[in-house]
This record gives sequence, structure tokens and C-alpha cells, in this order.
Amino acid sequence: MPAGLRIRVNRDAASSLTEQIGQTIRTAILDGRLKPGARLPSWRDLAAQLGVARGTVRAAYERLADELLVAASGPGGTHVAEQPLRAAPATVETPPPPQDRIAYSAAPLPFQLGVPAHDGFPVKLWTRIAVRATRAAAELPPSGPDPRGALELRAQLAGYLALARGIRCAPEQIIITRGFRDGLDLAIRTLRVEGRAAWMEEPGFSLTRSGLALAGMRPAAITVDEHGLDVQRGIAIAPDAAIAVVTAGQQAPLGVTLSSSRRHALLRWASHSGGWIIEDDYLSELQLDGRAAPAVMAMDRAGRVIYAASFSKTLSPSLGVGFVVVPPALAARFAEVAACLAPAPNIAIQLAVAELLRDGHYLRHLRRMKRLYAARRDALRTCLRGMTGVEAAGLAVILRLPQGSDDVAVARGARAHGLAPGALSTWYATDAARARGLLLGVTNLVDSGIQRACDRLKALVAPLY
Repeated sequence: MPAGLRIRVNRDAASSLTEQIGQTIRTAILDGRLKPGARLPSWRDLAAQLGVARGTVRAAYERLADELLVAASGPGGTHVAEQPLRAAPATVETPPPPQDRIAYSAAPLPFQLGVPAHDGFPVKLWTRIAVRATRAAAELPPSGPDPRGALELRAQLAGYLALARGIRCAPEQIIITRGFRDGLDLAIRTLRVEGRAAWMEEPGFSLTRSGLALAGMRPAAITVDEHGLDVQRGIAIAPDAAIAVVTAGQQAPLGVTLSSSRRHALLRWASHSGGWIIEDDYLSELQLDGRAAPAVMAMDRAGRVIYAASFSKTLSPSLGVGFVVVPPALAARFAEVAACLAPAPNIAIQLAVAELLRDGHYLRHLRRMKRLYAARRDALRTCLRGMTGVEAAGLAVILRLPQGSDDVAVARGARAHGLAPGALSTWYATDAARARGLLLGVTNLVDSGIQRACDRLKALVAPLY
């Protein structure tokens, strides 16, 4: 037996003798213990040494030959291939989530951002509607579905948007997506703006910023103040930007609404420069204080706004349903790109959401959730009374930390205590503007656990003051 090769067989093992022999030789070749050109024992000799049938060894050699690891040369015997193919790694590492995010598919924790109330989802109602929608989808003609999405859902959305967001549009202007990120990708592809600058709110959602960069764009951090995105700052920093991504209704994460003057300035910039506005309608439907401002798209007369939204925050991210509304002049082009690269999601889910809208269930659900979230936000603020730097921000409360605090470390340490606050600093792209604090989501704070969660949080941040 050649040096570097030691074969032992176990007749009680679950794997066959052929598999054991082949795996041992395979490992020796790939590890480099058997060099290219090294001669292997003949079937007869190795079978005699191991006390197995010659057919067992022959089968192992034939499998190795099929993998191009060995080569048989007739009377010359069997040799290790001169350039054996290296096996790919057996495992693929999954990239970890960003530092301020919970592991994917984990149950929501107190203070976690970006997930609706787990106990507020209308499970029974949804189950009944989903069963009907699944049956209706199964009875559809066996032809390809409309890549723009089910007409039933697009028609219901057109009516809803006119009522709730002030947007006048036809179903043909609506493309159903799997969520905001799909809508952003669809817009970048369709507008062909790769390689150009994109205004990005500062602070702003890190996944949107990363998505712009991965799509080949150059994100430019534009300051957000009490009036929203600073348009003049954007013009000064990146006057040639192709798009501006804004959360105009409730800015993420600060919760401010883009003022009327800033909206007009943004529309003027887009019209004069040929830029596009991607309006991420983040949480606008869930305005807890007063009535939500109309969408920026409702003010657009030049056809420069693309409105993107989803049902992730109002219903559930697991549904994977969102949509974009595009100007009439772009409708055909968006539809073509969607047909080729981003077709609409599961038709049954679309039909179920359409029924929620048609029968008024969705609006009633929104009213219930606004009352629930307002109560939980107010309860959290009461628990934090006496602490400095506490302010409401949409569906979160910001707890600002002393200058120099490591909010990322605090947020990470909170995981061990069953809490999931977000680190405010991770929403910033530039060190000069970076602020330190914790974003405390209110959606999954059940009444019985609010005080306990607050007590744990206070104990964690007390050493910082």
C-alpha cells in the first residue's frame, strides 16, 4: 500500500465497504497525501489486504475514476490523476446579519424594530381569506400570470391609494413586488441609473444604503433635520444625482415628516435636473399622531416620482407583498422589466390581500393597530419617565445616550437579556453626523412585559450616565 494511504474498513458501519474504501482514497488525494501519478494497489492486492471481495474494490476505483481523481491505464495499473479535480467546500457559510439586526426568522423580542405586533395579526380572518384565495388561484386558467400582478389587487390598490394617500393612478401604473427592496431594484434596473449618484437620507436605513451600493450606485449622505431631507444640501453635495430615496411620511429612523416647502423643493430639483424621486412610504399609513400627510407623488405634476410601499409593517413581512406606482409614461417600460426580471409574487397571496382591501378589513386593521401602537408607545414613555434624551419617532422611541457611548455594544449586550434595541449610530454613513442612542421599537411590547423590559434596559444603560 503506498505511503500516505491507510485504509481500514468497518463492517458494522452504516456506509458500505465500497463507500469506505472510496472515501479514504478520495480524502488522501484531496489532502495531498497521495501525489499525482502515485500508483494504487491492484484490485486483487487491495482486496486481499483488506479481506474484501475484488468487486468491492473495483467499484470504489470506478467511482473515483468517474470523479476524475484516478485514471486506469490497463496493464500499467491505476494511478492518481495528474491534475485531480478539487472538491468544493462541503459547507457554505451564511453571512451574519448586521450588528444591529436580529437573526433572520427569529421570534420578535421587546424593542425590536421593523416587525409588526405578533399578537395583532388577524390570524383567523387571514386564514379564511387565504383558503378562498388559494382555491381561486387554483381555478385560474393554466396560462402565465400577469407579471405586473393580479388585476384584482392592482385595482383595489388604486382605489385605496386615492383615498388614503392622495395618489390618483390607474391599475396599469401599479406593479406588484415582493417588498420595498424589490421595488427599489426594479426602479434602478428600469431607469438604468447604475453608476450614478443617489441621495440617501442621513441617518437612513442601512439596508437601503447597501442596496444602492450593491446595485452599482454611489450613495450620497444628505442630512435630515426637523423638516426632513435637506434638499439644498443634496444639490450642493451631489447635484448630478440620478435618484433621491426619501421616507417622506415618517422618516426612518427619526420619524419627522418632510415639510411642504421641502417637498416642493425636491420636486423642483427632480423636474429641473431630470432626477427621479423614489418615495419609500415607510410607516406613513401608521401615523400615530394626527392624519398622515399626502404622499409626495400626490403633488407630482412632472411625472418624476416612483412610489414604493409594502405590507410588511402593516400586516406581516412573511407575506412578501409590496408594490410600486410609476408615472404613466414609465408604465410600459416597468411592466417589461418586471416580466423579464421581477415577476409578481404568489398569486394566491395577492388575491387574499385584494380581498382584505375590497371588504374594508385592511382599513379596520390599520385603525386597530394604530390604537394598539399608540398605547404601547405611551406606556413605554411612561416607563422611561425621568430619563433624559427620550423622544418619539414613529413606531419607536429614541433613547439618546451620552456622547462617546458605544450604542452598538449596548444593543449587542441587550440580546443576552432578551431585548433587541437598535443602535442609532448604525443608521449613519458619516462619522461627523453620527449620533449615539437606542431605537426602541414599540410594536411587540405586550402590556404584561413593558415594565420588566424597561427595568432591564435601565440597568444596562445606567453605567453610561
